[in-house]
Amino acid sequence: MIKGIHHISIRCATPEEEQNVRKFYGEVLGLPVKREWPGGIFFDTGAGQIEVFLNRENIKGPGAVQHIALATDDVDDMVSRVKEAGFRVTVEPRDGEMPTDPVLRMRVAFCEGPVGETVELFCERL
Repeated sequence: MIKGIHHISIRCATPEEEQNVRKFYGEVLGLPVKREWPGGIFFDTGAGQIEVFLNRENIKGPGAVQHIALATDDVDDMVSRVKEAGFRVTVEPRDGEMPTDPVLRMRVAFCEGPVGETVELFCERL
């Protein structure tokens, strides 16, 4: 029986990317480190984890994962923090609806993570 998403995995290709990953996920987004080992880090999202491999392999290129969506109660505050830290916001905060049954109302924004991953900041609205 599946209980939820355990983790999403990304890789760092350089020491600079590792520093930026630690800054972006740890400092900017405020995710605590749950586990760390010589080859990687698990950041705790509260509802799963982001696993970061530090094996320095150059793995750039398209993949099957379209984006990482992180739940937040304040999209605008998170976007401010992302910008202040010098990371690129690709879609400014906006309200939207998905035509689901029932309708899913949300506030979202997108930014680029430190190794090129797309991160969605997502607030579900009632």
